[in-house]
Amino acid sequence: MGKILNEAIIYATKKHDGKCRKDTTIPYIVHPLEALAIVAGLTDDENLMAAAALHDTVEDTDATVEEIKNLFGEKVAKLVASESENKREDKPEEATWKIRKQETIDHLKNADIETLIVCLGDKLSNIRAIERDYNNLGEKFWERFNNKDKSEQGWYYGEIAKIFDSNETLKETQACREFVKRVETVFNN
Repeated sequence: MGKILNEAIIYATKKHDGKCRKDTTIPYIVHPLEALAIVAGLTDDENLMAAAALHDTVEDTDATVEEIKNLFGEKVAKLVASESENKREDKPEEATWKIRKQETIDHLKNADIETLIVCLGDKLSNIRAIERDYNNLGEKFWERFNNKDKSEQGWYYGEIAKIFDSNETLKETQACREFVKRVETVFNN
């Protein structure tokens, strides 16, 4: 493991310290580390792995893209920025959910393979958690989200699955096949 990746893991751990996944007791850092593990199964590019570890720091902590750039370089900062939604802090998150998700979909339709790999790490980790918690909690599970409508969540994950599955490089990977299958399992039952 190289210096950049080591430092990215330490930085992400510090930034997410004390935080848990939404409505759980699972330490938040588990998610970026799982995304990192998924990305590491797809590439040996240390910058992509570092970006996976850091992918939520700008969106969910006080970290900035400029800080990520200074610490980890331009490539990592670009990848982290591409994973960071414009949260529109002046409006309630539930009011901007559809806009933010459509922006993500539009961005991914034209994204390069490196961006898609980091995103796949993030989204596969998310859908694993969604499937696990949905199986445990049933329909009340959707109450934890800003958009509580299962069909809207299904739209979002379904569109992302189409993007991943249409990419010649990704569609043959085990990670992509797992993502598509889990999306189908959760939202088509």
